[in-house]
Amino acid sequence: MKRYFLVSIMLLCIINISCIPYKDTVYLQNKSQATDSLQVIVEQQKPYRVQINDILNIRIKVTDQDNVQIFNPIGIGNLNASGAEQAYFDGFTVDLHGNIRIPELGEMNVLGYTTKEIEVLITNILLEDQFKETANIFVTVKLTGLRYTTYGEIGSGIQTIYQEQVNIFEAIANAGDISDVGDKKDVLIVRQYPEGQKIHHIDLTDVNVMNSPYYYIQPNDMIYVKPLRQKSWGTGTNALQNISSVATILSLVTTSILLFNRL
Repeated sequence: MKRYFLVSIMLLCIINISCIPYKDTVYLQNKSQATDSLQVIVEQQKPYRVQINDILNIRIKVTDQDNVQIFNPIGIGNLNASGAEQAYFDGFTVDLHGNIRIPELGEMNVLGYTTKEIEVLITNILLEDQFKETANIFVTVKLTGLRYTTYGEIGSGIQTIYQEQVNIFEAIANAGDISDVGDKKDVLIVRQYPEGQKIHHIDLTDVNVMNSPYYYIQPNDMIYVKPLRQKSWGTGTNALQNISSVATILSLVTTSILLFNRL
């Protein structure tokens, strides 16, 4: 009887240790207060500043649109391309020196500028060299989609969202969500800066992540989701799966002992 009791205790310990706790699977938990409701004021995202390898979509409009046809090369790079690939051929890529090359206007340094600042810069150059104010120049500059990379316990690959502002949850949902064995409490964001790359850690299970300066992703971010220890153990994600696994093992052990005793 004592033997069965010890086996039962061991099984319960295995099940308890190998299960993934419920609190580790739930997003946006209120960990700092005892109340059910919590108002979180999301930090305003700072304007994004252009980096190397960004692709800009630049469109120039004037009263006589034929006069700016050369500035708007739509669809001439690759007629068979579509979507993000077409944006690559039609857009203006920021080179290693932070420059873009625009027809007639030549090279222009845009590294560290916001898209609004680039719009003003191009407008001023056109007014100085190409057009008069009566031409009613209207310049728009946008990033050709927000491109980022996901890997680990999440849908892996290069992702693109055609929005100017994307938070971490939208980015994860677009990649297919985090798997059951992904660590939501310590998600890594690798972000590019002029001086190099930095790694930032965020806890998606804490509602205060919405106050984090890394709540909104930026172009060229890399999002890495680490696996939980339960994955390396090869156990189930909940008690029922673990009981099934343990029962299978016990059944094999019992069968082996019975066969051995018969010999």
